[in-house]
Amino acid sequence: MNWTGRLTVMALFGALALPAVAQSNHEINQRKVKQQDRIAQGVRSGQLTPRETRHLEAREAHINHQEARMKAANGGHLTPAERARINREQNRTSRAIYRQKHDAQHR
Repeated sequence: MNWTGRLTVMALFGALALPAVAQSNHEINQRKVKQQDRIAQGVRSGQLTPRETRHLEAREAHINHQEARMKAANGGHLTPAERARINREQNRTSRAIYRQKHDAQHR
């Protein structure tokens, strides 16, 4: 295959990959919003103490800073491995939110 053909194939695969990247970034952002809503609801209902809230917010901020550093290093995008890492950390934080909201402490 000549260079023109290779470039065409690479451009085609690149164009097909962009929606998947955009969808993944959208999903990450949606999870951020939902987890922030869950924390806020826990504060309103008294399920989260101020200390628990500070701890959960710090975890969220850490994930956000980590994501921003990863994107800055890769031209504004996350690699699949980086997306997986952010997802794992969001999963851990989600479990922490659940545990803190359902423990016996109340404010």
